[in-house]
Amino acid sequence: MLHHPNSDLWMVVTSVAILVGIGLLMSLSSSSVYAQANGDGAYYYAIRQLIFLALGVPAAIVLARLNERVLKPLSWAGMMLAVVLLVLVFTPLGLDIKGNRAWLELGPISLQPSEFAKVAVILWVASVFSMKQKVLDQPKHLLVPMLPGAGLVTLLVLLQGDLGTGMIMVAIVFLLLWVVGTPWVVLGGLVTAAIAVVGLLVVSSENRMHRIMLFLNPPPADDLSVSQQPLSAIYALASGGWFGQGLGASKQKWGGLYDGAQNDFVFAVIGEEMGLLGTLLVIALFTLLGFAGFRIALRSSSLFYRVLAGGVTSWLLFQAIVNISVAMKLLPVVGVPLPFISVGGSALLANLLAAGLLMCCARHEPGAVRARSKDQAPGPKVTTVVQRGRASSRN
Repeated sequence: MLHHPNSDLWMVVTSVAILVGIGLLMSLSSSSVYAQANGDGAYYYAIRQLIFLALGVPAAIVLARLNERVLKPLSWAGMMLAVVLLVLVFTPLGLDIKGNRAWLELGPISLQPSEFAKVAVILWVASVFSMKQKVLDQPKHLLVPMLPGAGLVTLLVLLQGDLGTGMIMVAIVFLLLWVVGTPWVVLGGLVTAAIAVVGLLVVSSENRMHRIMLFLNPPPADDLSVSQQPLSAIYALASGGWFGQGLGASKQKWGGLYDGAQNDFVFAVIGEEMGLLGTLLVIALFTLLGFAGFRIALRSSSLFYRVLAGGVTSWLLFQAIVNISVAMKLLPVVGVPLPFISVGGSALLANLLAAGLLMCCARHEPGAVRARSKDQAPGPKVTTVVQRGRASSRN
C-alpha cells in the first residue's frame, strides 16, 4: 500500500478526517458545561466549530488543487494580509481576552490572526527559499529576507501578549531552517538568542513567572487560591482507565478544568471520556500524519513543496506535542491548542488550510503526477481494415 503513488495523500486525508471528527465530538462534550455556565447554551461552541469546519473544508480542497505557480504569488499576498491583520489587532477592532490582545472582533465573529499567520509564514518562506535555491548555502541569502519577515510577524504576536503562540512562531522559523539544511552553527546561534529573549519575556512578566513557579512547585490539591487545571488534567487522565467514562461523562470539566477543558486541556478530557485507547488513537493519528508529511517532503522533487510539506508537518506535530505535554503536566501551561481538536474557529480553519497545502504537496509528488498523467492520457486509436474478407486491428 505504501508503494501506491497516492498513498501519502490518503494517509494525510485519513488522519486529518479522523482528527477533525474527534474534534467535533469533543467540541460539544468538552465545552458544553462552560458554555452553559456563560449562558450561551450547551451547543454554542460546537455550532461555531461546525461553521468554521464548513468554511475550512472547501478552502482546503481548493488549496489542494493548486500548484507551485499559483501558490508562490499567493504566498506574498498571504504574508502581507497576515501582517495587516496582526496590526489591526492594536486598533479599536482588537479584542482583549485574559490579558492578551490577540483577537479581531468583526461583527458577530472574532478571529485570531496569529493562527493564520503561522500558515502564511510557512508558505511565504517556502516561496522565498525556492527562489533563492542556488544561493542557500550562503547564510546571508538564507536568512534574508526570511528572518526579518518572519521576525516581524513574531514580534507582532509577542506584542499582543501571547507568548505561547509567539514561541510556536519561533519554533516554526527554526523548523523551516532545519528542513532546508541550515548549518548547526547558525541554528545554534539563533536558538541561543531566542532562548535569551523568551527568558527575558518570562522574567519580566509576573503572570508568566507565576505559571513557571506553579509548574516547578505544584500547590496542594486543597489550595483553591491558584489554578488547579494541571492537577485536574492528571485526575482526568488517571480516571479514564482503558476505555474511559464515556462521551460526555467527564467530571473534571465541571470544575477543575473550567475554561481549559475545550482548548488547552482537551487531551485530558479525551483521556477521561475515551480512556487510554482514545488518547493512544489521537497520538497514533498525529504519528501517521507526521510520517506521511515528512515522507511527502522527502519524495518531493521541488524545493518549494519540500519546504512547505516539512514546515506544515513540523508545525502541526510540534504544537500537538506541546499541547499534550501540558495536559500530562510535562510542561508549564503555555496556551496553545491541540490541532484539529481544540475548540477555536481560527485555529481549526488555519489547521485545515495547512492540511490543504500538505495535500497539494502530496498531489505533486513525482509518482502521483506520473500516475495522474497516465490516467488522463487518451487511449490508442483503433481502425479496422478489411482485407480479403478478414478483419484485423491496427493501432
